Amino acid sequence: MGSGNETEVFVYEQVIILVSCVLSFVGSLLIIFTYATWSDLRTTPRKLLVFLSVTDLLSAASYFYGVWRMFNSNTWDCVVQGAISTFANTSSFFWTVAIAIYLYIFIVKSSQRLADGLVLYFHLISWGVPLAITVAALSLQKIGYDASEVSVGWCWVSIQEKDHVLWMLLTGKIWEFLAYVTLPVLYVLIKRHIHKAHVALSEYRPILAGHLASSSSSTMADKKLTLIPIIFIALRVWSTVRFLLLLSGSPARQNPVLVTLHGVGNTFQGAANCVMFALCTRVVRARLAMLFCCRRRATPGSSDRPSQHTSYTPPTSYVDRPTEAHTWGDEDA
Repeated sequence: MGSGNETEVFVYEQVIILVSCVLSFVGSLLIIFTYATWSDLRTTPRKLLVFLSVTDLLSAASYFYGVWRMFNSNTWDCVVQGAISTFANTSSFFWTVAIAIYLYIFIVKSSQRLADGLVLYFHLISWGVPLAITVAALSLQKIGYDASEVSVGWCWVSIQEKDHVLWMLLTGKIWEFLAYVTLPVLYVLIKRHIHKAHVALSEYRPILAGHLASSSSSTMADKKLTLIPIIFIALRVWSTVRFLLLLSGSPARQNPVLVTLHGVGNTFQGAANCVMFALCTRVVRARLAMLFCCRRRATPGSSDRPSQHTSYTPPTSYVDRPTEAHTWGDEDA
């Protein structure tokens, strides 16, 4: 690559990160598809997850273009790609925290009305703030080529700007740091509440079978609540590490392993959400499997009555009314 302080991105790193982008893009599409296809799964938490998936889809697409292009100057498409990824990435932070706040109010405060009433504000903040920040950065010409010092081939804040650290904070890092603190706190409070409620409820469960069924459902919900902040931090921490190494002037930020982890971490969020909330959710997994099987059976000439295989009515035990309040834990029961 060029001279100076540029971080070299090897071909194998490009390939790994491009694959991560594709998986995240497909995973985000799958979450959106399941929400659009089955009306009984259109709960508020899954609606918020769809908005998060939209941001992850935009991030994956823009990062894919950046890694594929491997920018080396402030071209027009570098600025466009940097603007899209800045908006999508920052919005992703806000929607991730918004989901945590919704679940906290819904579960701990036991107020679905209050939680649902916040959705409008989630939209205003999670779309509005990132858009305002991105427009400001574009207007002041702060977005551009960053020599992969805090990216992996894509464009973000121009490394040539004297105040690039400030704009890196405003366009992502400060919100990332806040998410690191907010998410674990909220999910710990939620888990504590679930545990206390489960212990109190178990005292009034004389029938062992009923108690075991409740325990199984609560355990599944508990595991997912635990994984949300863990997965977020595990994916994003490598970007933070490289940013801190840049501030300290350490050459360790150019370590190929760290660069690869950063690239995958920034691009894999959509795929991780898909695995956790689609492929690892029994209701969604069963319906996707049935849909896939039906499509295979409905190939031309395979049946004289294709209508028998083109629709699927889920088992009664899996169907919840669209207006019925429940979270992802209920879908695993």
